[in-house]
Amino acid sequence: MFTNMRRKEKMISENDTKEILNRCQHGTLATISVNGYPYSVPLNYVFDQNRLYFHSATTGHKLDNIQHNPLVSFTVIDYYQLIPEKFDAHYDSVIVYGKASIVEEVEGKRKALQLFIKKYSPNYVEQGNHYIERAMNHTTVIQMQVEHMTGKHGR
Repeated sequence: MFTNMRRKEKMISENDTKEILNRCQHGTLATISVNGYPYSVPLNYVFDQNRLYFHSATTGHKLDNIQHNPLVSFTVIDYYQLIPEKFDAHYDSVIVYGKASIVEEVEGKRKALQLFIKKYSPNYVEQGNHYIERAMNHTTVIQMQVEHMTGKHGR
């Protein structure tokens, strides 16, 4: 179902791939629009139990696309250094494939948003929980169930 990585010597382990997903703070979510065009958007995210979570407004292009076609991919780049004299670059990156869905249940949504607070604002958990309660009705949480992922490094 998924294409094998051509340059196997560049593949990193599943554990290292997950570490990159836990360490990075943003990536790019790719969806397919109703008109067939790809759409990618940079997002903050959290990775938890083989799922990626994103948050968004309650309407928009990204949500329309997910409703149309839940198959998505997400890319993060952890490290990048251009090597101009060698016409090359050093990098660590991850690509994740899966199905996206809207988290409908209140407790699941709250838990995902608390993961965002823990990752991005760990010194403000109490304030973050108050913020979550105020924002719950104006925030959509998207869950991406990971079906396949590859980590790659170029050195």
